[in-house]
Amino acid sequence: MVAKRAGKHHRGSPPPTPEQATDSQGYPLLTSEADPPTANRLLLQAARRAPGWTIALVVAMLVDAVTSLLFPAALAVAVDAALQGEPPGMALVRLGALLAAGMLAEMLASVAGASYGASVVAWLRHRLFRHVLALGIAGQRRFAAGDVMTRLTGDAPGAAQVLGEVLDAVVTVTTTIGAVVALGLIDWRLAATFLASVPITFLFLRRFIHEASDLFVDYRRLQAAIATRLIDALRGIRTIRASGTATREIDRVLAPLPQLSAAGRSLWRAQREVTWQFGLLVPLLQIVVLAVAGFGVTAGRLTPGDLLAAVGYFTLALGLFEEIDSLLESVSARAGAARVAEVLAERPTHLPGALPLPDGPGAVTFRGVTVRAGETVVLDQLDLEVPAGAAVAIVGRSGAGKTTLAWMVGRLVDPDEGEVLLDGVPVSRLRESELRRAVSYAFERPALLGSTIEAAIAYGRPSASRAEVEQAAEAAQADGFVRRLPAGYATQPARVPLSGGEVQRLGLARAIAQGGRVLVLDDATSSLDTATEVQVEAALAALAAGRTSLVVAHRAAAAARADLVAWLDGGRIRALAPHVLLWDDPEYQAVFAGSTEARHQGALT
Repeated sequence: MVAKRAGKHHRGSPPPTPEQATDSQGYPLLTSEADPPTANRLLLQAARRAPGWTIALVVAMLVDAVTSLLFPAALAVAVDAALQGEPPGMALVRLGALLAAGMLAEMLASVAGASYGASVVAWLRHRLFRHVLALGIAGQRRFAAGDVMTRLTGDAPGAAQVLGEVLDAVVTVTTTIGAVVALGLIDWRLAATFLASVPITFLFLRRFIHEASDLFVDYRRLQAAIATRLIDALRGIRTIRASGTATREIDRVLAPLPQLSAAGRSLWRAQREVTWQFGLLVPLLQIVVLAVAGFGVTAGRLTPGDLLAAVGYFTLALGLFEEIDSLLESVSARAGAARVAEVLAERPTHLPGALPLPDGPGAVTFRGVTVRAGETVVLDQLDLEVPAGAAVAIVGRSGAGKTTLAWMVGRLVDPDEGEVLLDGVPVSRLRESELRRAVSYAFERPALLGSTIEAAIAYGRPSASRAEVEQAAEAAQADGFVRRLPAGYATQPARVPLSGGEVQRLGLARAIAQGGRVLVLDDATSSLDTATEVQVEAALAALAAGRTSLVVAHRAAAAARADLVAWLDGGRIRALAPHVLLWDDPEYQAVFAGSTEARHQGALT
């Protein structure tokens, strides 16, 4: 009758406001969550996500347990009545009613368990993905792409199974207790025989759960390591092919495989040991209990119906011993929940601001900005005033912190100390949506997000019209090659081979289409040929009129075209002046020593 059940708050940020507690869908905004979830809290929150199905699942399992406990007694009454020549009508009706109730309960448990699981998986994945995005660049460094993927696809569904498995275990234990009580009511010797095995069972299960829990966490961690290495290999497939290192790369990706195999074998060994131990214990108990019941019948203490009831209740009591597979699944699901909770417990480096952005020309100010990478100080109490409407090139040796400085304008990263202001307002206090509209970025290696080229260009401003998209593409010198693609602006980016320069031009077009009062170019023209770069720079100069531009420059020519150059050295601004005034400094020239055109700057200046 008993079936398998389905079943850091930043210094410049304001304190979180009540409106930030949940989003429009009722999901908690984790950037303002004061108490990150443990695995147990996460599972309790999951149960509350689908209260209707949770209640239905609990009710169905309870009804199933009750009918299972009543059935042997009803069967005993029917058998004894038949043997005594009494009409079996009412006894058969009770049996039929119990069978029907049990079947309906099992059907409801299956539907409720599946519906609850689907709802919770969707919620966990949504919450996990939103939190990974909220963690930003720091989160990407903490959790690699492959690791996040395995948590989304494997650990979240596993965590959704925990409630069903826990309820199954609770109902099984309750049923076992009820069955033992019933055995005691029939004959105390039967209950005593079964209870004698409980201490041994408890020791077996306790050791198994402790060992298997650690093994499952290790197993999933090693799976994530392989997935991360595989994604890295797929990203670098051209380099692998060009280097002829496919075999070596396969070895690198599969390096954790022996450890994964060892963890898997350890899991099988733990399962094997507990299985054969229970495999010996259960038949032995069956023999002993049946013998005790049989002697009871021959001694006249028990009726034939009592014997059948004893067999039925003993079978129910043995359900505890038959839950090894469910216990293993529960331990695995619990490990998945722990891995999901580990990501959710990682706190975002900043909280969203709540102030609106006032009108302004786009002046950017860095005050006492310090950024550390571990023990290394990248930027040290840096001060910089970027005049509104000016084009400022940020130059410095490799590792000087140029990109870090540029990223702080739009809060892609936050300083460890100090603050960044946009038109007099700390960016940490601005509403995220308004900051995104005010600051647009073009990167060295842009990711083309969107189902089509048009969508990829309009990604930062989905409301952009087709004419605005085409205008942005023309300014970035991308319109010509886009129109030559198979479906023009409707072409899917992943379906066509685009050069690095073409991808950069589309990234520039996206930044242009997004608009805003500040434009940040993070080495965004490095893959362009010289002629195209000159054309793009001319178009950008026209479009950027009245807008503030920060350009991370590795080429001397790019620095020469800017109004001012912010020379980074030793974590601070060494000079803020036009390129032509700085070029006489040999140390400044050395910044561009690796740049081909640096040798010709005498002519340019």
